[in-house]
Amino acid sequence: MSEPQIHYWTASDGVDLAYREIGEGRPVVLVHGLFSDGVTNWIKFGAAARLVESGFRVIMPDLRAHGLSDKPHDPALYSDGILGRDLAELIAHLKLDDYDLGGFSLGSRTVVQAVGEGLTPRRAILAGMGLEGLTGWLRRKHFFLDAIANLETSSRGDPHWLAIQFMKTMKVDLDAAKLLLPTFIDAAPGWLAAFTMPTLVLCGTEDEDNGSAPRLAKALPNATYAPVPGTHMSSVTKPEFGAAIAAFVGAT
Repeated sequence: MSEPQIHYWTASDGVDLAYREIGEGRPVVLVHGLFSDGVTNWIKFGAAARLVESGFRVIMPDLRAHGLSDKPHDPALYSDGILGRDLAELIAHLKLDDYDLGGFSLGSRTVVQAVGEGLTPRRAILAGMGLEGLTGWLRRKHFFLDAIANLETSSRGDPHWLAIQFMKTMKVDLDAAKLLLPTFIDAAPGWLAAFTMPTLVLCGTEDEDNGSAPRLAKALPNATYAPVPGTHMSSVTKPEFGAAIAAFVGAT
């Protein structure tokens, strides 16, 4: 398999954002989780490769303040719901019409907003997300803000320990992260109802970080819940994760 190609584009507010692309066929746009990037969520553990082998073109944006994308420190560049707007602008920039769209964790939150506000993918994937994670963001926001505040004082066993280690591994820009976290908004009335397309709710059997995935599937008009092994951190590393996505988008 060839190496993913890195591309850059400019959002409407002048921020330069990156995405990786690999494969040929119908596009599948995959949005990574908080403090991660396209490589870590989709390439490193084989999910993108499974899709390429199945005949898809895989597009993996790095969200604002993540990965290869710009990490501005101007508060004016972090309006509420900015990631959903960026995603919608990327779809328009690429002139996509027949495509599938999925996300993991924060990526799922971003997909829910973008679909709720008008995107119409053929199929949708919401991974690492439960109903409460979409409707009660305040608790999670403070968890991550506290993690940033305790970055140098937390010790093994603290509730923030694993999140802090991941932030350190990913070399997160903390100033940009503190500006981005308050921009995430709870799902508006009607957003979930917009998921009339076939939707896969994919979640680790030990993952309740964002609430109940089965309850999320039941709250959507046309969804199937699929458990895969693992916790919130480990589920994306399992071969079953990529296999489930490839099987779902490949279904007729």
